[in-house]
Formats: sequence, C-alpha cells, structure tokens
Amino acid sequence: MNFEILFVLLALAGMVAALIWDRMRPGMILLSVVVLFLVAGILSPKEMLEGFSNKGMITVAMLFLVSEGIRQSGALGQVIKKLLPEGKTTVLKAQVRMLPPIAFISAFLNNTPVVVIFAPIIKRWAESVKLPATKFLIPLSYVTILGGICTLIGTSTNLVVHGMVLDAGYEGFTMFELGKVGIFIAIAGILYLFAFSNKLLPDSRQDNYVDEGEEEGPGNLHRVEAVLGSRFPGINKTLGEFNFTRHYGAIVKEVKSGGERFTHDLDKVTLHEGDTLVLWADDSFIPTWGESSVFLMLANGSENTEPVSKGKRWLALGLLIFMIVGATVGELPAVKEAIPNMRLDMFFFVCITTIIMAWTKIFPPKKYTKYISWDILITIACAFAISKAMENSGFAALVASYIINMADNFGPYALLAIIFIITNIFTELITNNAAAALSFPIALSVATQLGVNPTPFFVVICMAASASFSSPIGYQTNLIVQGIGSYKFTDFVRIGLPLNLITFLISIFVIPMIWKF
Repeated sequence: MNFEILFVLLALAGMVAALIWDRMRPGMILLSVVVLFLVAGILSPKEMLEGFSNKGMITVAMLFLVSEGIRQSGALGQVIKKLLPEGKTTVLKAQVRMLPPIAFISAFLNNTPVVVIFAPIIKRWAESVKLPATKFLIPLSYVTILGGICTLIGTSTNLVVHGMVLDAGYEGFTMFELGKVGIFIAIAGILYLFAFSNKLLPDSRQDNYVDEGEEEGPGNLHRVEAVLGSRFPGINKTLGEFNFTRHYGAIVKEVKSGGERFTHDLDKVTLHEGDTLVLWADDSFIPTWGESSVFLMLANGSENTEPVSKGKRWLALGLLIFMIVGATVGELPAVKEAIPNMRLDMFFFVCITTIIMAWTKIFPPKKYTKYISWDILITIACAFAISKAMENSGFAALVASYIINMADNFGPYALLAIIFIITNIFTELITNNAAAALSFPIALSVATQLGVNPTPFFVVICMAASASFSSPIGYQTNLIVQGIGSYKFTDFVRIGLPLNLITFLISIFVIPMIWKF
C-alpha cells in the first residue's frame, strides 16, 4: 500500500466519520476532503473543478427550479386533495388511493417539495377522519423514494451516477431506462406497505396541544409546526443558547426530536436538523419564513400559498410534460440520427423549461437562488472529484481486487450483491450522493478487472443509494416525516429493513436479466 492509497483511505474514513457525526454540512465536509487531495497532489485543479461543470450537477440545479415552479403553481395541493377520501374510510383503502399516484408524481419531481406539501395536508386529513396520521407519513416518504428510482430525474443520485458513467466514457441512462428494474421495486414496495404498514407502524401519537384544543394561543398567536432545516442557525445549540423568540418572533411550546416530545425545561433541549418545533406565532410568521431554507416545512393546518390562476397551473404542468416527453423522444435512435449535431437530452429540455418558467413567473425569477439547495450541488460536484481521486490513487482498484478475491467462487452475482450492500450501508449512514461517489469507482474497477459489462454495477448503485428506508437520517424526506409524525428511530428500522431486503433481492436478480454481464 503506497502513500497515495493510504492517504485516500484515511481521508475517506475521516469523511465518513464527519458525515455521521454531523457537525458540519455534507458539502463542506466533501469539499474539505477534495482540498486535501489537491494539496497531496492526488487531484489536479482541473480534476477538482470538473464536477462543478458536470451536466448531471447542472441538471439537478435546474430541476430544483422546475420543482419549485410546480410547487408554487398549486398543482400538487390540488392533486392531493382529490386523492384523499372523503368521509369514513380505512387505512388500507386510503393508502391504495393515494400511494401509487404519489409514487408516480415523485418519479418526475424532487421528493422534498412533494413531501413538504403533502405531509401537513395528509396529517390534517387523518385527524379529521379519525385515522392515525402515523399510518400514512412514513409510507408517504417511502413511496416518493420508490417513485424516484424509476426515472433518470426522479432523484439526484440517478443523475450523479449518470454523470459519472458519461465521464467514464460509457453510454449514460435514458429517461426511463432505470425504470426497467425500478418499477418492479416500486410495485413490490407499495404492495409491502399495503400489507404490513398498518401492523408495523405505531398508532397515532397525538400532540398535547391538539388534544387540549389549543389551536389558538395567547393574543393573536396561532399554532404552527416548523421542521428545522440545515441552515437553521441554532443547529446543535440548546434553546437556552439560541433565543428563538428574539430571532423569529415566535414562542416555542414543544420540541419533537427523534421520536421524543419535550414540553418542559425547553431551554435545555438541543436542536437538530429535522426536529419539529410547535410554536405560537402570529399571522406574519409563515409568509415571512415560508420560502426560507431555514425551515424544511411550516404548517398551521391551512393553505399557506396564495391562490394561483388556472392558466398558470396548466402552463406549469404543460412545461413539465414537455420536458419529460422531449427528453424521452430526444434519446430515440431515429432522433439522434436525424439531428446528429444536437444532443436533445434531459439537460437540453430542463434548461428550456427552467427559463420559460422564470420568464412567465411561475416561480419568482428574482428569488431563484433561494430555491436551489447549494449544499447538495456542492456535495455532488465534490463527489465527482472524490471518485476521481479514488481512481488516481489506485485505492479503487485495490478495494476491487479485494472484493473479487473475497467472492472468487461465486461470480458476478455475488459481486453485485457486495456492491449493493456497501452502497446501501453508506447511504443509511451518510448522504446518498456521497454513497454513490464512494461506490462508483470501486464498481467500475471490479467490472474492468473481471472484463464484464459495468452497466449492471452502475444500475445497482442507483438502486442501493436511493434505498434509504431503515433510518430517518439517510434521506431528507424521512427527517421531515419523523418530526411531524413523532416517529422513533426504531419505527423506521421495523418497517424499513424488510423494504431494504426487498430492494436488494429484486435488484440482484432482475438487473442481470436486463443488463447482461
């Protein structure tokens, strides 16, 4: 083991530890590691910066704006209202009606706005029909993940792996190519939720303030639930150290963190990303902070968005359909032959869609930077550089050789299983994009050393990196529903582990049938 391999090993171990420790945002952690590789001479400045100009990363940035346009059009709110049953119903009937359409929607939109809009509406609806909201919120998060793995744009991880595949000199994924296996996983996952979620998920954990009928607070204050985002300035501070009322003009009445509820000695409670605060706030609180990345979600049980004209709503949906159809048709062989000098791919159509949405003011063009998650983009850009450093140092080839020797008597199927397990463990502990970055160069080296088609390994990384079901920390939508549903960590483990296993088994057996070794 030479110096470069040892250096990369220690740096990656430190990176994983820092991501688990969660004392700094993932983007800054990955950027720090990339700078270390630059200083050590493992990366050149050009290699360090290549990720920032990658088509996959820019596509993710544009998709944030497209998703925001759809959110602000009010189309999603109208959809969920039509999906929710009116009158008396059962958990199963309600899930059958709402979960498959939500999975379909999430195949084409960023998961976070889908959950942010749907979760408070579903919770309020569940209370009105006297069903436990806890039977619906984790399934809501899970079906957005299951829908996201079915298309190229369903999750940023698919676009990251797609970008790495192109950089490695291979043909990337088409719009619905990943759906060849993703649809089987999604259907099996949804059927599993229908069959077992009612048994495995807890009964409703009611909020004291709702039980006591305290929707209205002192004076003109109202009850608001606020889910803390990564940019909240009081992360890892106690409420005593961070004066919430001075910063935001609202009074904290309750903190829900990790499935626990705190209503006394709140000054001693430490705040974390994903915690839900129950507040007394005035009418200006949600309009003031509703578009801020300080909070992942704000809910007061009523509509928080201004009415949008039907024309703008239909225009937003029309542009989304134009983007999807255009990217799908543009990848057809006949179209490529007819227009050889233009690449009519997802990047091409998402650029057009974003600009039209801005000029037609479907989202406020002067505020466009607020709707982009810059930390995710920096994480993605740095992921490309880390992957390159693993190749340059020989670390990826060394790990690949070890994995091949370990599974020497079992063939490519065993190697596919090992790559899935490695990626899936990383995605539960750190971020999905970082997990893909660590696994990709190893998978490529494994395929190269074996002399087999690497595509099955690339696809299995997409499936494993998105299959974050067993913990609330692996996926942002899980964090959101954990707080508003008052779920415990063990709730995710109980219902999520079998779903991880379902994804694993389908991936290992179906992927090689479609993409031959």
